[in-house]
Amino acid sequence: MRRRTFVWMIGCTLAACGGTSPPLPGAPSGVVPGHPIGPAIADGGAGDAGADAGADAGAPPDAGLDAGTDGGFADAGGDAGISDAGLDAGADGGAPDASSFPIQHVVVIMQENRTFDSYFGTFPGADGIPMDDAGVPTVCIPVPDDAGNWDYADCVKPFHDVHDYNAGGPIEPGDALLDENGGAMNGTLVAVGSVYTVGIAPCVGQTNPAACQGAITAGIARHDSVGYHTDHELPNYWQYARSFVLQDAMFQSNDTWSAPAHLFMVSGWAAKCTGLDPFSCTNDEGLDFVQTDSIDGGLGIAPPGDVYAWTDLTYLLHKAGVNWKYYLGEGAEPDCEDGEMTCPPVPLQGNTVSIWNPLPGFVDVAQDGELGNVVDNGADAFIEDAKNGTLPAVSWIVPNIEVSEHIPNGVAEGQAYVTTLVNAVMQGPQWGSTVIFVAWDDWGGFYDHVPPPAVDENGYGLRVPALVISPWAKPGYVDHQTLSSDAYLKFIEDVFLGGQRLDPTTDGRPDPRPTVREDVAVLGDLMNDFDFTQAPLSPVVLPPANSEAQDYLPPDAGSPDAG
Repeated sequence: MRRRTFVWMIGCTLAACGGTSPPLPGAPSGVVPGHPIGPAIADGGAGDAGADAGADAGAPPDAGLDAGTDGGFADAGGDAGISDAGLDAGADGGAPDASSFPIQHVVVIMQENRTFDSYFGTFPGADGIPMDDAGVPTVCIPVPDDAGNWDYADCVKPFHDVHDYNAGGPIEPGDALLDENGGAMNGTLVAVGSVYTVGIAPCVGQTNPAACQGAITAGIARHDSVGYHTDHELPNYWQYARSFVLQDAMFQSNDTWSAPAHLFMVSGWAAKCTGLDPFSCTNDEGLDFVQTDSIDGGLGIAPPGDVYAWTDLTYLLHKAGVNWKYYLGEGAEPDCEDGEMTCPPVPLQGNTVSIWNPLPGFVDVAQDGELGNVVDNGADAFIEDAKNGTLPAVSWIVPNIEVSEHIPNGVAEGQAYVTTLVNAVMQGPQWGSTVIFVAWDDWGGFYDHVPPPAVDENGYGLRVPALVISPWAKPGYVDHQTLSSDAYLKFIEDVFLGGQRLDPTTDGRPDPRPTVREDVAVLGDLMNDFDFTQAPLSPVVLPPANSEAQDYLPPDAGSPDAG
């Protein structure tokens, strides 16, 4: 499906790619990017990490920081059965010993459609929006004239957008190239103008379409694709960044929209297949999408629509006896399946292949008898598993439209949903052996100033926000390594699979993928975000409804999926 649907709707500098960078304009005195920020967390201690950090920026108080320690921290540190062998293994570049490694549970929370600059562009120590010494942006984004031409005489500087709802921009194939403008990174408003002149339709199916339409119209008028949020609107995300790890060079794996981004998330590739044979697949990052039921478990005749015959990560997990679940939000996803501008809301269902739910379309998932690992009512099921200590080794969790942060949905409600999920892990018995990666699938048409590196014909795309939350994460650390969602695959493979890659020459199920993405030379290593010798960090339990975004209406208590 092509991405000219709901018009609501990742490069790196040389310094950032190298893992170090000079102090950035506006960074606090004495802060070295890539190192702990602030005296409250600089020592890497466990008890009060994050409690005071960022207090000067209005971060949440330490209420709840100790919550959950009785029920969720028992297996951290020495009680987790962590041996010196498990800590040291892999230090020379090899895979760690999975049986004794401190991380036994990997959770990937996938949100939607934001850039790094739009969420963390003013975060201290990060590679954020270029500013002068007075904190005024030094970049200005041209506004197209009435004919859609570039007008460098009229431009908009990045600005603090206090609104909950944003209009963003288009993410159809080619729009990223417009945004990037050959590396100048100043085409955001030209790309926006190319689609919004044909009409606005993203509010179809919303609970209050009139209010939604008004918010988006206002967003377009203020050029909010160039706006950025701060801890005023996103206090919890910023507190996680202060207390754990923020990654400022995480790029979208591909340079188009959500469907291929979600395929890359679980398989390291996006392709079109004409049959059940992996070699019937050809590279296709645009991916015109056709929704379908999952392929026949007996591998008879596949129904019309998309079938993914190449190999995904669950094949390797199954072969190694590593359990996994894909938790699917209850409700609808935001995109039309046929490329039209408008359509009724599309339900998210575990047995139905959809943009945010690709695994039921993979042949190897059916062959392995694991279609049931895709779980409906995902937020509730995830919270219950976290509470009971029954999270699998590998979890992916995707939202519904209301809590996705996908335009036109609010940033505050998405943050509240993610906070509820994180709190559940922190207050459960598996916190001490878990890492939570919070990721965003694509850039959503928002501005970002860093040109993406090219690793193959599919990407990378623009930078997206990314957080690492774990008792073993380096506290207050800003990671400047070049990363993409391929790094999550690499990490999971290193922790559970002895470093086996989705490599057609070695994985036992060859396919014609153009690149083994986990082995791309520029890709960093997520192991660098952890310190397994530190005292494990305490939970940082935060109030979900915690935003001062204008027009934000907190969700009803006890409704984590808001749908």
